[in-house]
Formats: sequence, C-alpha cells, structure tokens
Amino acid sequence: MELQIPVATIAVALLVALQVNQIWASSADGSAPIYKNPHYSVEARVKDLLARMTLEEKIGQMTQIERENASTAVVQKYLIGSVLSGGGSVPAPQASVGLWQSTVSSFQNGALATRLGIPIIYGIDAVHGHNNVYGATIFPHNVGLGATSRDPDLVRRIGEATALEVRATGIPYVFAPCIAVCRDPRWGRCYESYSEDPILVKSLTDVILGLQGTPPAEHKAGQPFVKDGSHVAACAKHYVGDGGTQNGINEGNTVISYRDLKRIHLAPYIDALAKGVSTVMVSYSSFNGEKMHANHFLITRMLKTHLKFKGFVISDWQGIDKISTPPFSNYTYSVLTSINAGIDMVMVPYDYVNFINNLTTLVKTGYIQQNRIDDAVKRILGVKFTAGLFDLPFSNSVPGSVLGEASHRSLAREAVRKSLVLLKNGKDLHSPLLPLSKTAPKILVAGSHANNLGYQAGGWTITWQGGSGNTTIGTTIFQAITGTVSASTQVVYEESPDVNFAKGGGFSYAIVVVGEPPYAETFGDSTNLTITSQGVQTIENVCSTVKCVVVIISGRPVVVEPYLPIIDALVAAWLPGTEGQGVTDVIFGDYNFEGKLPRTWFRTVEQLPLNVGDKHYDPLFPYGFGLRTGVSRRLTTAKFTRSSSFH
Repeated sequence: MELQIPVATIAVALLVALQVNQIWASSADGSAPIYKNPHYSVEARVKDLLARMTLEEKIGQMTQIERENASTAVVQKYLIGSVLSGGGSVPAPQASVGLWQSTVSSFQNGALATRLGIPIIYGIDAVHGHNNVYGATIFPHNVGLGATSRDPDLVRRIGEATALEVRATGIPYVFAPCIAVCRDPRWGRCYESYSEDPILVKSLTDVILGLQGTPPAEHKAGQPFVKDGSHVAACAKHYVGDGGTQNGINEGNTVISYRDLKRIHLAPYIDALAKGVSTVMVSYSSFNGEKMHANHFLITRMLKTHLKFKGFVISDWQGIDKISTPPFSNYTYSVLTSINAGIDMVMVPYDYVNFINNLTTLVKTGYIQQNRIDDAVKRILGVKFTAGLFDLPFSNSVPGSVLGEASHRSLAREAVRKSLVLLKNGKDLHSPLLPLSKTAPKILVAGSHANNLGYQAGGWTITWQGGSGNTTIGTTIFQAITGTVSASTQVVYEESPDVNFAKGGGFSYAIVVVGEPPYAETFGDSTNLTITSQGVQTIENVCSTVKCVVVIISGRPVVVEPYLPIIDALVAAWLPGTEGQGVTDVIFGDYNFEGKLPRTWFRTVEQLPLNVGDKHYDPLFPYGFGLRTGVSRRLTTAKFTRSSSFH
C-alpha cells in the first residue's frame, strides 16, 4: 500500500524544519552566531561553528571533489567542503576571467545555501603562474627559478603576481609551492623542484610570502596566514621525500635514514611553516616502504605535533586510493588508514559518495574516533576563516584585467633572463660567441623548440601534460629574436635543416633551440635523459657547419657531452614560460648571464644519482656553475668550491 501524505502536511513540516535550522544557526539572544561575527578571533569562531556541526557536515568539509563532476546541487546536497580544478580542468577552452568567476561562484552559492552556510575553498594548481588559465602569465618552472642567482625576492614577487591572477578568477587557494628536493633528474617532476640542495630550496620558500603575504613579526610558526583578499592560501608539497625516490621513479620509494630525511627533505617544510603556509599536501611516495598517505608518524607526530602545524593536511589526487596493494583494491582500508594517519582533507576527486559513505561508517562503528574528525574539521575551518572566506566568500576584490598584465609579463621576462645558465661560450676562452651581434647580415634559427610556445612552457601549462604550438598567449624565442635584431638582418627559420641547407646558406651564425617535449609526473620519468632525436640531428647538421649557440629547453640536465665539441655556445634555458624575450635579452647582450646551475649536470646517466657533496663527484658541470658575460665581453666562471657545496 502506497503511503500518501497531504501536501499541506509536507509544507508545514518544511516550514518547521526551516525555523529549527534558523534557530540552531543563531545565538541564544537572537543575534548572529559567533562564527559569523568577524570581530571574534578565528579560534572562537571555529569553536562555535564546530559545536553546531553534525557528523554529516563535518565529513562534507573533509571532502574535495573535481570541478567537472561538481555542481551547485552536489555541493549543497553533500555539504562539500572544497572543489578543485586538476591539471587542464577548465570551464571551457580558453575560458574568460568572467566564466572562471561565475563557475567558482556557482559552487559557492551551493555551499552558502546549506544549513550553516560554510563556504567552500576552491583550489587549483598554480605552479608557475596561473597555469591552467588561458592568457595568464606563465613564469619559468621552479628549476629555472633555482638558477636565478639564488634570488628569494624574485620568487616572492612571482608569488605576489600569481596570487593576484588566481584571485582575479575567483579562486582563493593554490596547490603551490612544490618544495621537493630533487636528488635524481630521472624523476619526471624534477623541474617542479628548485634544486638538489635543501639550503637553496629553503631560501626560495619565500614564494609563500608572495602568495599569502608576509606574516607579522609576532606570528607563530605553524599557524596559517593569509594577509587579505589579494593573496591566496598556499600549499607546501609533497610531504615528504618525494624528490628522493630510488632511481627517480615517480611515486616510488625513498630509501634513506630518518636523519637524512630530516636533513635533506624535511628542512624546507620547517621554513614553510615559519612563513605561515596554510596547507601541506602529502606525497604519493613511500618512506622506506611505508606509503606517506599512511604514515602516522610523519604526518601526525612530526608535522602536527612536533612542528606544531595548525593548518590542514590534504591528500594528493586519489592519493589515499594508492595505499593498498594493488592500488584501488581496498578503499575502506585506504580511508581508515589515511584519516587515522592524519590527513584532514581528501582529494577524492570523483567518487565522493563512496568516500563519504565509507568515512561515515568508519566513524559510526568506532574505527575512526570522533576527535580525529573534529581535529581535521577544526583545521579546515581555521584556514577558511584565516583566508577570509566566511566574510568575503566571493573572491572579487582583484580586477580581471590583472590576468597576464604587462607588469607581470615583465616580471616573468626578468625571471627568464636571470635563470639562463651559460655552460659554454666559444671553442676556446679567447673566442667567445656570445653576446651575439644584432646587426649580422643573415642568421639561421633552427630547432623544434624555437617557435613552439607549448614546448617552451613545458608540462602543467593549460593542460596537465602541456602541449605543442600556441597553447596560450606569449612570445616564442623565434619571435623574440625577430624583434631584437636589426631591420637589416635577414632571419631564416628552418625547424629541421639538413647539412647542405645550413652549409650553403651564408649564415653569420645559427641559434639552435632544442630540448625535451613537455611532460608531467610519471610521463616524465626517464632512464636516458636525452633530448629528442630530431634535436640531436639538428645540432649535428647545423653546428658542424655554422657557428652556433644551442639553447636547451628542458626540465633538468640532459645528455649533451657527445655534442659539446661542435657547439660554440651552450645555454641552459630550462622551461622559461611565455616570455621568450628573456632569452634574447641575454644572448644578444642587453643583460649579462648570471644564472648558476641549481642541479649537478652529469656526464652520463650511469653516474646518477649524482649530487653536490657526493664522495665521487665528477660532473660535466658542477652545482653552482655558470659562465658570465660582461660589458667588456671578458669571460669569467662562477666560483665553485667544496666549502660552498652541500654536505
């Protein structure tokens, strides 16, 4: 028999429920609750709100879902605490600032329509600028910033510019910076690391001060800090040891003593916490066989208790799913282990219903204690209050016009020219090729990377893996060359010239731009570290017949020793981003070379891993190496001494 309830009865029940909710969300005296009052401290507001929340609402806060399967209704129904855009996740191809803002606002509307009106925190990867967004300024990847003569102020300014562009699209949270210490360039994420040297990585955590703002002098280490609506909550990643895996295998196993883990890989996190970083992302990797997503000692005892971190700990993309062997094989166990290990927010990102149901059951059956849930939610709410989301849930204080604005592109151009490392200049010390003449009659520009903006920017640009061609707005190196030389200079571009073309062209010199294709994460793991075969052929065809400067576009040192004898000048340009003029600024002599290697440049891959301070250290170019060009055009070398190396 079907039960029928009169419409009037349903209406009365809904009205009563609404009134109860309004009473529950208000203070006893009828005034706004403490958590909605900005005059109270963050601690008081968190305590007040936490006391009002049901288990369902708390678990919702611990859930982060992907934009592509989120909606206003989903956020409202499941009380979702966070939404993210993964690599390449956009509202539409070449989405406008306005579309980004409206997309984020639609999810926020769902959150604000819930009983307690707890705002979501929207997160995005912004690892070298606002790199998911078409038209944003794309800065050099971290490996290039590590080469910029150790310039913390530069990375701070880049952080500030990135925060403004992110906020302009309505987003208050970035999954940056990566403060990994990459100890093996075979790792596919090595370009996300500033250096093999933890001392250098520590110094460049000043990017956090740009992203979040500089905390006051009395700020306590470990306490999250976001200055205002023109800054964002940052995320130090990937905790911990991601750059130390055996053979550089992504998501692999870091086999190392606890003492060396602290000395090398944990050290930058101590600086990040002192600078007020709001969140920490856990690594896919393992430490001596134990998955980091399951490591209670390093997450709870070390990070939260010993280092007194008060922000929230977030998983990586489907990171908890990979705890089990094989991955994705025992989801209930993965949820149980990761939450008890100390992870506060889980980047689900798709099967959120399964996650919510599993976590709810585990709490109700006592496998996960209520106080563990309360600790997680307290931390999440604390970051949201600190970031100002309860008082200004819609990030509209920064105008959309800042996206890709001229001052930011000028800053990126500065970063490019400071990141270039001159590895060779002339076949002998008395015959330097650089700087190049701007008035040469005829020059050749060659190579797969010379006129390809996607290759120039690398992975994590517009899409996860990066792309080829005009993937966004910027200036290729070839375009920068044509805009630099005199009007009388004939510039010939041939991507893959043969020997006869190069030999018979009457060229004064050639600029060859070659390197690695774009990649990200595991797709970048490499056992041979070679540039493309097309690039090798171009070097051999051109440099054997014409004076040439070879510009290497890569996320790490690559094999170059076999070609050095025929190359006149060699420049490591890393992954420079959208502003190719930074390359021409230096190779044509408007600015001097000043970059220094942030990584050891090996001779052969058989030497790897090879890091400064190793007992048998015999590199092609040592850590800290970099030739300079001055106004007198005299050649000098960067000093490298054992006393300046990392031990």
